[in-house]
Amino acid sequence: MPQANQLPLFVSIPHAGEVVPKEVSWLQNLPETILMRDVDRYVDKLYKPILDKFKIPSVVATHNRYVVDLNRKADEYDASSVVGATHPKGVHPKGLHWSVTTHNEVLIPKPMSPELHQTLVKNYYQPFHDSVHEMGGKILEHHQKVFHMDLHSMPSLGTDMHPDPGQTRAEVVISDFHGTSCTRDFRNAVLNAFQAAEFEVAYNWPYIGGGITKMYGRPDQGWSTIQIELNRDLYMNEETKEIILGKSQALQLRLDKTFTILIAKLQEIVSG
Repeated sequence: MPQANQLPLFVSIPHAGEVVPKEVSWLQNLPETILMRDVDRYVDKLYKPILDKFKIPSVVATHNRYVVDLNRKADEYDASSVVGATHPKGVHPKGLHWSVTTHNEVLIPKPMSPELHQTLVKNYYQPFHDSVHEMGGKILEHHQKVFHMDLHSMPSLGTDMHPDPGQTRAEVVISDFHGTSCTRDFRNAVLNAFQAAEFEVAYNWPYIGGGITKMYGRPDQGWSTIQIELNRDLYMNEETKEIILGKSQALQLRLDKTFTILIAKLQEIVSG
């Protein structure tokens, strides 16, 4: 069985966390369907058997993305969420602090203090990114390159707050900021692996990548980052936010096949 522990490969999962700390009072007592509206629920659990099997290191978030969104730059927030913010209301409604969901449900009725904002960044945003930097850096100490996969999930249909409202999405969306965040051989290896596992794959639509892809993807410096979105209809009830066991197990078999093919290809790239 191919293993990735000798490959310059790791993954990050920034949006599967569900913990809401007590200081984030505006998220307390929300209905689960709203609190989990834009969370990549179960993504960590879906990939865990594959990551364990192939010994792929990972950085996995624990807190709900509405607490602080790890897939945003640290300055992407506005006056809707933080008192005295540089950006006016409406500039970053789905930024570092989400003020509304993708269904336009209000999350932050009153902007938080700058002090609380700084606390959230210090306690929940910075540690995750410190871990990503550390993991990638350690790999680069022993290899000339690092392959970084940022793993997400997405609604099966675009909403009015997405670039594809009402459109049915592919099973998998792979994004690299139009070829700028990773090398061509890494992108092709990922695309071909998902396609070989018979996934319907879209490239850079409706997502071109997020903050993590943009922040870390520096292929000219040896760091390639690619974003992977799984269609939630493959494994869960999108209304109740509950996992569907039969569908999720079938998905895991396809993901296992995907990673078997991908790792073999990455071994070729590294050795050749």
